[in-house]
Amino acid sequence: MKKNFLLLIILFAFCSVNAQNETDADPYQKNNEIKLTLITPLSGAVEVGFERYLNKKSSVGISALFVYDHTKENDMNYFVSPYYRYYFGKKYASGFFVEGFGMFTSIDGKKVYAADNVTFTEGKDVYDLALGAGFGWKVVTRKGFVFEANVGYGRLIFNADKTDHNQVLKLGLSIGYRF
Repeated sequence: MKKNFLLLIILFAFCSVNAQNETDADPYQKNNEIKLTLITPLSGAVEVGFERYLNKKSSVGISALFVYDHTKENDMNYFVSPYYRYYFGKKYASGFFVEGFGMFTSIDGKKVYAADNVTFTEGKDVYDLALGAGFGWKVVTRKGFVFEANVGYGRLIFNADKTDHNQVLKLGLSIGYRF
C-alpha cells in the first residue's frame, strides 16, 4: 500500500510539473519570422526578410532587396543584408531593438559626363560591402502577426570611390508573420 501511495504521489507531482510548464509557455515565443517591407514598392523595389530568434532578447536574420523599376532615381540594383538584433522589450523578442548589419550591394557606377556636361553614360555596376547599425520597434500579436519599423545607416567599405555615394540607408515599415 505504501508503494502504491508513493507511486501515486510521484505521478501526481510529475503531472503537475508538466501542466505548469504548458500553462507558463509564452504565446509570443515562436522561433521564426518572415516579413515584407511595405514602403519599398514606392521606390520601385521589393524587400523580404527572415529572422530566427536565438532567445527572448536576441535574433539573427537576413533581408534582401531587389529593384525592379530603374526609371526612378534609384542607383541600387539589389542588396543582401544579414543582421543581429538585441531586443529590450518585455515580451518575447519585441519592443525596441538595436541591430548591427552587413550588406552586400550592387550599385550603379558613377555617371560619366561628356564634354558638353549634358549627356552622360552609366558606369559599370559596382559590388561592395557595407557595415552599419540601426534601431527600430517591433509589435507582435498573439496570433503571430508582426509590425515593425526600423532605420539603419552604414558605410561602403571597398568601392565607395566608384559610386556617387559612400553610404547606405535602410528604412523599413514591415508586416510579417511569426511561426
